[in-house]
Amino acid sequence: MERRKFITLGAAGIAAGSIPGIAVAGIQNKEKRYQKGKSPWPVCLDTATIRPASLKEKVRIAAKAGYDAIEPWDGELQKFEADGGNLKDLGKEIKDNGLFVPSVIGLWNALPPTQDLWDKSLADTRNRMRMAADIGAQHIQTIPNTIGLNYNQKWAADRYRDIIEMGINDYKLNPALVFVKYFPVKTLGQAVGIVLDANHPKAMVIPDVYHMYISEGGFEGIKLLRGDMIAIFQFNDAPAAPQLDQLNDSHRVYPGDGVLPLPQIFKDLKGTGYKGCISLEMYNPEYWKEDLMMVAQTGLRKTLEVLQKAGV
Repeated sequence: MERRKFITLGAAGIAAGSIPGIAVAGIQNKEKRYQKGKSPWPVCLDTATIRPASLKEKVRIAAKAGYDAIEPWDGELQKFEADGGNLKDLGKEIKDNGLFVPSVIGLWNALPPTQDLWDKSLADTRNRMRMAADIGAQHIQTIPNTIGLNYNQKWAADRYRDIIEMGINDYKLNPALVFVKYFPVKTLGQAVGIVLDANHPKAMVIPDVYHMYISEGGFEGIKLLRGDMIAIFQFNDAPAAPQLDQLNDSHRVYPGDGVLPLPQIFKDLKGTGYKGCISLEMYNPEYWKEDLMMVAQTGLRKTLEVLQKAGV
């Protein structure tokens, strides 16, 4: 073969190999997709979105509506057990319905500000981890709601590291840190600071676009993250009214019905290499009055519409 022809054919082969889905010399570069190819991420239903339903009803609704995963709350798991339910059986039921559990909300009071309060919090922290593990959760949210306004970042980071070790070694789940405008750790940047200072290879953060917006931390920081630093990505939309400083969780609306730049956010998230779930999380009491199956279906449909606009 002539040298020029060999070089030409080689360059064509390399170019083909750079296109997703084209195999060259046995190498496949095809992205795994979900929702019949419409999403690069599994789409999860946070159970608060359809809060009035029972936990078993929420599993049924999430599966029938077409979600890939479900994200329950610790209070639901506790009530389920108190009413005589078996969480390991529930975990099997979730799996049998074609769903999985990327995360459970969450470890309340898991990062108190003193050693004495930390010691007292461990029994509840361990019980919540045990419940999450019983249903097969991958992560559990570490919620810094009682850390104190002038919290010591080193203390918080060290205790978060302890929680990671506890979760991985004793319960086979990976605790991740959240931020909430109404709590002392309000922004993505503040949460990431604690995560980095934990100095642990499994330290992770859970962004929520709503709290990124109402805390005025903004969305540009997403581009600076690595995808494997994110445990789960929670999303929704925020309405144009009331004004920003008057918004609370009850104002969350369907994706695409508000003012958040969700298509760009999803583009930036894709750029991080993130491979986990996106979880629809709304606490809107107006939606709770409606047919909950329709709410779940509408949420998924509008999510896929935003993903299509994002072109991810």
